[in-house]
Amino acid sequence: MAEARLRWVAGPVIRAVPEGDFAINEAVLIGERRLLGEIIRLTREEIVIQVYEDTTGLRPGVRIHGTGYPLSVKLGPALLGNIFDGLLRPLAGGDAIYVEPGMRAAPEQRFSFTPKLKIGDAVNGGEVFGEVSRNGVNQRLLIPPDIGGRIETIESVGDYTDTTDLLTVATADGETRNLGMQHTWPVRVPRPVAKRLPPDRPMITGQRILDTLFPIARGGKAALPGGFGTGKTVLQESLAKWCDADIIIYVGCGERGNEMAGVLHEFPQLQDPRTGRSLMERTLIIANTSNMPVAAREASIYTGVTVAEYFRDQGLHVALMADSTSRWAEALREVSGRLGELPGEAGYPAYLSSRLASFYERAGRVTGLCGEEGSLSIIGAVSPPSGDFSEPVTTHTKRYVRSFWGLDRDRAQARFYPAVHPLQSYAEAVDELAGWWRERGSPHWLERRARLLQILEEQDQLERMARIVGKDALPPRQQCILLAGELINQGYLMQSSFSPNDRYASPERQTVMLALITRYIDLALQAVEQGVSVDALRGMPVLRKLQRMKEDLGEEALDAYAELEHELDDAFAKSQKETADEG
Repeated sequence: MAEARLRWVAGPVIRAVPEGDFAINEAVLIGERRLLGEIIRLTREEIVIQVYEDTTGLRPGVRIHGTGYPLSVKLGPALLGNIFDGLLRPLAGGDAIYVEPGMRAAPEQRFSFTPKLKIGDAVNGGEVFGEVSRNGVNQRLLIPPDIGGRIETIESVGDYTDTTDLLTVATADGETRNLGMQHTWPVRVPRPVAKRLPPDRPMITGQRILDTLFPIARGGKAALPGGFGTGKTVLQESLAKWCDADIIIYVGCGERGNEMAGVLHEFPQLQDPRTGRSLMERTLIIANTSNMPVAAREASIYTGVTVAEYFRDQGLHVALMADSTSRWAEALREVSGRLGELPGEAGYPAYLSSRLASFYERAGRVTGLCGEEGSLSIIGAVSPPSGDFSEPVTTHTKRYVRSFWGLDRDRAQARFYPAVHPLQSYAEAVDELAGWWRERGSPHWLERRARLLQILEEQDQLERMARIVGKDALPPRQQCILLAGELINQGYLMQSSFSPNDRYASPERQTVMLALITRYIDLALQAVEQGVSVDALRGMPVLRKLQRMKEDLGEEALDAYAELEHELDDAFAKSQKETADEG
């Protein structure tokens, strides 16, 4: 392999004199400690490398060795349930209390292997050749996408380590390749798929404000911007626990060490509502804190999305949580500054937008090379300074996502959870998802959703007016709109993570709750037109039941919602009769 000689160091960026042929994006090993780096600029006289580890102690003259391969990670069944750094190197299991420099390999692990093919079978890239299982979790083993041929040998059923060669493939060019449970893949190269599918079904999160007002399609892209303390991490943890994804990838790119420590402490304690076991059994955490090397932060989201694509290619539905892309963008800015590049808006490099696009565009619902449907949904948290959504990372992110969940500081301080502001958020896949809701017994989902947003917008305008003239000075209909907005916010959009009934809402339960809310609003506006006072509406016992139904009536009590609807109709019929008698 080619070698080079170091001549200049500035933090994570080094310059070297090449003594052979290198390629752009080639991975290199630096010095005796074999620090990992990647070539990001190349001329005949000089190569520029970003280093993914601490460069303290490097000096001119240190030898640099090329690997001949792009920056890659090793993918296999041992990934699930573990914690890694930004380059997929294990953070647990070592004796040192700090991350040690140099390449580190994960210890061998044993799995129970079951072959799915036999000797003589023709195989193509991405095909399933076997399955492994451990702790009740099954995973498929894939032929690497760039390999095809005919099987010459394959191991029988048994327990093997993840480094053991399990089969031999004779390729079309006459070579023989030994394959095992693991294979490597470049992090900056999207894995190929057979077909991309339309985003016509939602990823159910169990959070009513998201599923009803601002849904994300399965295989979709969402941004979660919010200032400090608005609940980004808490909401992502809730999504990880309750969303209908098979695999959860959590990427902490550049967050504070104490915040990541909280995530690492809480995730293993979360119980998987599907199995009752630990959520970590189907979760992978990539932890890259703000005091780790800045270049590794830049690579961490590519590492995370590559791992997510690997599980997607097995026919699984994957949700990737990136927290936060603002810290990742700051890493880009720091490396760009050390390269002497001309800064763009707010000091970010001019290619910030294209880098964001290359990350988010790897999401999607697809038919994999194995013939199974899989999906990768990306939810990227954004930390705009002072909650300013007009800053560059947020504005560029909005170009590539279809769901925008803007977190509001005032709602968060009022203990409103999730603190997603309904008038600062949007979803673009609503029309495509309406068919899915229609098939599941909610033919009016689209109209009811639009009705809720209309009332919330009217409520916001009327509240500003009421602060000037007072609520009592408003006409009865406008007072009724304010009452309806309160019911929507307090009785439907707000959820309590501490309530066993309220922390998750299935699509069926959301449908009946939404129908009751809109039914009450229609009847209330009709009653006001017929002379019923707003105070009388506010004093109805059924209103209190509507506000409390999210906590009083659980998933198993869907019949009780029908009884509540009858009680609602009877209450308004009685109120209108009393008004007519008084008149």
